Amino acid sequence: MRQIGRYRVDHVLGSGAFATVWKGHDPELDAVVAIKVLADNWSVDADVRERFTTEARLLRRIESPRVVRVHDVGVHPAADGGYPDRPYFVMDYIEGGTLADWVGRLPPEGAVRLAREAAHAVQVLHDFGVVHRDLKPSNLLVDGRAAPPRVVVADLGSAKMLADASGFTVTTGTPAYMAPEQAGQVTGFDGRADVYALGVISYELLSGRRPLAGLDRVTVAAGRSGARPAPLAAEIGVPPELDAVIASALDRDPERRPPDPRAFGDALDAALRGSSYAAARASQGWPAGVVALVAVVLLALGMAVGWLVR
Repeated sequence: MRQIGRYRVDHVLGSGAFATVWKGHDPELDAVVAIKVLADNWSVDADVRERFTTEARLLRRIESPRVVRVHDVGVHPAADGGYPDRPYFVMDYIEGGTLADWVGRLPPEGAVRLAREAAHAVQVLHDFGVVHRDLKPSNLLVDGRAAPPRVVVADLGSAKMLADASGFTVTTGTPAYMAPEQAGQVTGFDGRADVYALGVISYELLSGRRPLAGLDRVTVAAGRSGARPAPLAAEIGVPPELDAVIASALDRDPERRPPDPRAFGDALDAALRGSSYAAARASQGWPAGVVALVAVVLLALGMAVGWLVR
């Protein structure tokens, strides 16, 4: 593929079951862009085409630097093979990778800062009445051009309006990040499912692995295993207060989780700043977050985008 609409196509940024994202160039604006194109085999499915169009509309509606913005939509003529024309939409190109590139690579200060950034970015969706339903590190981009680097939400292919949450009729998402109520039933969950996913992401950023890794997700979702995430305080030296905040987000009962992403992100930050860990760092001459921030900036500037799309 060399051309999509008026856009020159450079190379693939990421590809998934439903769509491919290409890096491209807009000759009219002389700007680098990202172009998401629905896959051939899904272009014949009216429901998938509608969900693809809905994603573009949601991204366009949410005006925030914390959410990828859509600038144009169109239809790409079908290649030989009998498939219909494929819809596409054109987005901001975010240079700096995804949270997946940072898993297990940062000291606790840096991991918590990115987790808090992710929580505040997801809060923007909730403020606009949208629940993501498929949060994972590869759907959260790191904008290395911002100072400090900013987390940007991408891929709203599974997103729905919060007002419709009680009527969700399809279970969707990535199993390792799905809240028990999301994985175990098809109706009745709300934005606190996103809080659960943020808890998984935070645990993963700090430890390099997901909580409950290797356990059967159906068993965990049904609440039959009794399994709990291994505490991180002894494993990597984070304060127990931080463990407690993450554990609250991972609670099987949504009523016991933080009420929204912002509350979870702020609790993470407060747990780290108010701990003996932060005091020890300061006494060593390492102001909280400074070392992590330098590492983030340097790595982000030298990293290619790591998009992964549904």
